[in-house]
Amino acid sequence: MPIENLAKEAARVLEESERKGVTLRLIGGLAFYFRCPSAKLPGLAREYGDIDVVGHQKQTREIRELFENLGYTPRARFNALQGQRRLIFEDLPNGRRIDVFLDVFEMCHKLELGKRLEVDRYTLSLADLLTTKLQIVEINTKDMKDALSLFADYDVGESDGSLINGRFVAKLCGSDWGLYKTLTTNLEKLVVQAKECDFTEDVLRLVDGRITRLKEMIEAFPKSTGWKMRASVGERVRWYELPEAT
Repeated sequence: MPIENLAKEAARVLEESERKGVTLRLIGGLAFYFRCPSAKLPGLAREYGDIDVVGHQKQTREIRELFENLGYTPRARFNALQGQRRLIFEDLPNGRRIDVFLDVFEMCHKLELGKRLEVDRYTLSLADLLTTKLQIVEINTKDMKDALSLFADYDVGESDGSLINGRFVAKLCGSDWGLYKTLTTNLEKLVVQAKECDFTEDVLRLVDGRITRLKEMIEAFPKSTGWKMRASVGERVRWYELPEAT
């Protein structure tokens, strides 16, 4: 499906959810497409598939009603089994699918997002968007392109809004060694991938500098007792999950 059509549909869903008082925030590739001008450049452009959003579990009934009124069909068996944490709706005539995560984004690592949904309008915060990508153990090129578009367009700081909140990311990593391990590993991969993205020398230096700053903030943040205990075990025990295809 052309990205313009998918983006238009995502905007329709978000605008209607806001009108109905239903909290939904865009995640996934489309969120980067909306937030990052660099995501449209040849070196970072990629294909997009489904629409992914996060909502509140307490609004499950309202979310179901919203999508049914928008013409979507619930995936009945999946929603019956997984409806406490995730819902899937499909627009069969147009070949569209929407995944709704409820408060928690759980793939390779578990991210608690419920208290972060109101940070920004329409999408998750920049820091949360970045974390959803960097938590992928088997990260692929398209996910690295999304993350790099964020670093190309936004600086790293200690607050949300127009900055990637490095302090927030560092705090997450400071209490969870497994998440720390995956995120820092993927930040190193981004440095390598950036050289393949047709950045100008100036932008490449900018991106490298922002990645370096985030790494430094993560390393400097105090680590919990649980983090230190898990770090002593290291890679001898798997620190992540591999999500099943749906």
